[in-house]
Amino acid sequence: MSESMTTTTSTRSPDPRRWRILGLVGIAQLMLILDVTVVAIALPHMGADLDLPRETLTWVVSGYTLAFGGLLLLGGRAADLFGARRLVLAGLLLFAAASLTAGLATTGPMLLTGRVAQGMAAALLSPAALSLIVTIFDGDERNRALGIWSALGGSGAALGVLLGGLLTAGPGWAWIFYINVPVGLALLFTLRSYLPAGAAPAGRATLDFPGAALVTAATAALIYALIRAGDHGWATWTTAALLLASALLYAAFAARQRLAASPLMNLRLLTRRPVVVGILLILVATALMIMMFFLGTFALQEHHGYGALTTGLLFLPVALSTMLGANLAGRVIGRTGPRTLAVTGLTVAAAGLAVPAIWNGAAAMVAGMTVAAAGTGSLFVVASATALGQVAAHEAGLASGIVSTFHEFGASLGAAVASSVAAASIAGTGTGGFSRGFTTGAIVAVVAALAALVGTPGSRGDKV
Repeated sequence: MSESMTTTTSTRSPDPRRWRILGLVGIAQLMLILDVTVVAIALPHMGADLDLPRETLTWVVSGYTLAFGGLLLLGGRAADLFGARRLVLAGLLLFAAASLTAGLATTGPMLLTGRVAQGMAAALLSPAALSLIVTIFDGDERNRALGIWSALGGSGAALGVLLGGLLTAGPGWAWIFYINVPVGLALLFTLRSYLPAGAAPAGRATLDFPGAALVTAATAALIYALIRAGDHGWATWTTAALLLASALLYAAFAARQRLAASPLMNLRLLTRRPVVVGILLILVATALMIMMFFLGTFALQEHHGYGALTTGLLFLPVALSTMLGANLAGRVIGRTGPRTLAVTGLTVAAAGLAVPAIWNGAAAMVAGMTVAAAGTGSLFVVASATALGQVAAHEAGLASGIVSTFHEFGASLGAAVASSVAAASIAGTGTGGFSRGFTTGAIVAVVAALAALVGTPGSRGDKV
């Protein structure tokens, strides 16, 4: 696997602006990832100002990631059909407008509308940006670029909590959204002159909107079932009905992809072991990271009594650890192969999550999350390199969309599971829910490590 990732050949000359383009679209991706977690610190303040219950607060996170993930396949397909440049620029413009709406929100519905619109914009922007990286870099440079990309994405999730603390404690929670407006517009005007013009689509381009609706509805039913279980219990007829509806909708999506003239997803991609392993790793890594931020934010503020700024600063070592793990993985994956890094990263994550599950106290929680972040940071690199290392240029947008889809679905699932398992503690009734939440994360990491040991392609010579 490692050899195949580093021996890609190309007859075209490399774009001399490729590293500048990587820097600019990396900032754009960082902004999108920040918006998954930047709201975490502000959730208690949003709830108090807008009188929002726990379920609505969970949807402030999950609504964004659900729209983001549910429409990513559509965005990936659109990048292949209409060109990555068009999608990047359109996504930046829509994201800036949606961020302004969320910042101006005076009610829960208005806030959720802005968040969903942000997710829709991110679904246009993210796969198109990653498609650019896959197509303008080759060989060893592609591995290094993916490492940088993954480091930005992984560390952005942690840095979002720090930024959220600074802004919430300063000008107020609305500024976690306002800040996206000037940044998004500056990137829009700069990238217009940097991004290469894409080729015109051949023939009539079509998009599978019914397929996008089915996969989004399926995931929404699953997320709602997980969130609702926190208050009403897991063993209820309603929870079972929602889970069944989710399964049926996913099945309908799969059937639609076989029948659609221009499907969102080539289901045969999911028969490739590297793609399957990559999406499993990105799903688990993101879910674990969001669980940490969700549980850590409420525990530090509601239980330990820290303010928004102090809580954000306490997440700084988590951010640095994520960057370190991703950077190190990007440097060594060509030598070690993905299996070793995947199992190591998940084992480290499980060990870190076990610390706050066993020991109480803010210091133990921050230390454990810092250790776990190093493991999850490395998983982002392994997942991207494994899933995208061998895709053809004409599949780059679609494959990038699939990887990014499971990244956001992982965030939605992580927030929903953490909110449900720790519902009583988030509501201020005891602290046992926080311990159960971290225990759940550690168990998931151990199970995923065993699966990665069996399923991940090895270091050298493995056929994938």
